[in-house]
Amino acid sequence: MKRVIYIFLIIFLVLLFLKACIRKDIPEQKPANTQNINQRTEFTYPKRAKTITLNGIDYLQSQAPVGNFGGEVILSIFGEGPKTFNPFTSKDATSSQMAGMMFDGLFTTDAKTGEVIPKLAKSYEIKGNNYYVYLRKGIKWSDGKAITADDVIFTWQDIIFAGLGNTSLRDSCMIEGKLPVITKVDDYTVKFTLSRPFAPFLRQLSAEIAPKHAFENAVKKGAKYFDGFYSTTTPPDKFVTSGAFKLKEYIPAQRIVFVKNPDYYEVNTKNEKLPYLNKVVYLIVGDANNEILKFEAKEIDLISLKGSNVAIYKQKEPSSDYKIYNLGPDTGTMFIVLNLNNRKNPDGKYYVQPEKQFWFKDKNFRYAIDYAIDRDNMVQNIANGLAEPLFTAESLNSIFLNENIKGHKRDIDVSREYLTQSGFFYNKNGKLFDKYGNNVEFDLYTNAGNIERESLGVMVKQDLEDLGMKVNFKPIEFNTLVNKMVNTLDWDMILMGLTGSPLEPHNGKNVWNSYGSLHLFNQRLEKTSFDDRLDFEKELDEIFDKASLETNFEARKALYNKYQQIVYDEKPIIYLYSPTRIVAVRKKIKNIYPSMLNGVMYNIEEIYVDK
Repeated sequence: MKRVIYIFLIIFLVLLFLKACIRKDIPEQKPANTQNINQRTEFTYPKRAKTITLNGIDYLQSQAPVGNFGGEVILSIFGEGPKTFNPFTSKDATSSQMAGMMFDGLFTTDAKTGEVIPKLAKSYEIKGNNYYVYLRKGIKWSDGKAITADDVIFTWQDIIFAGLGNTSLRDSCMIEGKLPVITKVDDYTVKFTLSRPFAPFLRQLSAEIAPKHAFENAVKKGAKYFDGFYSTTTPPDKFVTSGAFKLKEYIPAQRIVFVKNPDYYEVNTKNEKLPYLNKVVYLIVGDANNEILKFEAKEIDLISLKGSNVAIYKQKEPSSDYKIYNLGPDTGTMFIVLNLNNRKNPDGKYYVQPEKQFWFKDKNFRYAIDYAIDRDNMVQNIANGLAEPLFTAESLNSIFLNENIKGHKRDIDVSREYLTQSGFFYNKNGKLFDKYGNNVEFDLYTNAGNIERESLGVMVKQDLEDLGMKVNFKPIEFNTLVNKMVNTLDWDMILMGLTGSPLEPHNGKNVWNSYGSLHLFNQRLEKTSFDDRLDFEKELDEIFDKASLETNFEARKALYNKYQQIVYDEKPIIYLYSPTRIVAVRKKIKNIYPSMLNGVMYNIEEIYVDK
């Protein structure tokens, strides 16, 4: 959809408008009519679901109000749609979200407290370094076969720990180079034995479980075959799933349709099988402009609001058919990352040109960029005041946030002083050169079609051009961007965001570990040697290893405070701002309990439509 010509025209006009308007000689805009919008919505959550046994089946019983059966909810996603429906090969948020509709894990997260609570599991025990997980008896896959310990062992041993698909979870489960050992106790009991106490492990058991009988043949055929298994071209009736909904239809660039799983293992307080909804539809809207048009036309039931749209929707709310919810700071982070890689590719060429290596690996250069960025301007002009400047690697709602990192205002004079300290100089036209006489010019990428990131990119380009740098801003297709980031490594600077967990920094280990799959600022395609690590990379490796083995919260927080301080001091990644997450939901949608931890539709099996 992003390839349609009129979308490009809209983006082009937006970028021209921003470049013309967001100048320092224009008075700072103030957010209009945002009174009461910045106040987080408070909710009274229903009691936590509990296990009940009916006719030998261990159901999960929802404690939410009993609703109406039938109807549908229509939601939206950006971009071109999912790349796969396989939860184990997914490397993007949309694919993970779609797979999550169909596959459950052993555990999930309590929307109010953030605690780990049972899902496919009925209960668990921790005895020393042994984690005993007790499965629900009698529950089934969508094809009627029983969900047992064999499925759990197969998933973790033959898929995750074997390194098939996305290896991020396997890598984050490593304890001093060792993986947990999985043992079948009986058909409904699994034991995970760890070499040492490992604080993040229970939360990691929230990963989806695969049906052994459906996945086993694909695993036997090897990694290449597995990467294409349960793809977007797989007929919907071939999927064997455990979630509340099953795939009914996928039309690329148009929509994804899920229908209820009639044999799901959750019931309401009347012991009627959930989910309530017959259908959940995701329209692939391409970008934020299309999403707004479809919400206005009542073609979708939920929209995330940004910037000036919030005030407009808030004014209309009393006479509208929707309700606005403020979920607080976004759980993700928005940033620019510099490519510090000084290695050569297999053809013997440097991934990053030598003169750019000199710039990017110079801490003074990175500090100059950091001080040149006008985060307050971004907050006012992009988010219309509904955001906060961000300086930390943890999101503002993280329980591990380092509150001592206060950040700073934009100061172009400080930026120039840092550049001068490293020998950079200006010619008579104000262009910046390094001490070897190279004109400072580099590329800045982001994913095309994301209006927020494209707008931020225009502002970053302008801020850095105030320093005499020439910045070539290049929004490109998302898959092309991902390929540059983690495969070809031929990029200079990227503006992007990552989802995060406000409850567990270890989930981001693949970003900070020297050999992590998302160690973007110094990506290594092979584990050739530890000798090429930068000093602060070594510190981050040690901190994340140590923090994962520390079970005392305060001791863990001290370690994660240190990692955030190192990232702030070294600035391989420079953070921009944290938007406030605000959504509008049709009033007809009931059992909505939005959570800053889990979002809005996390309890999709309990949600119903008021008739």
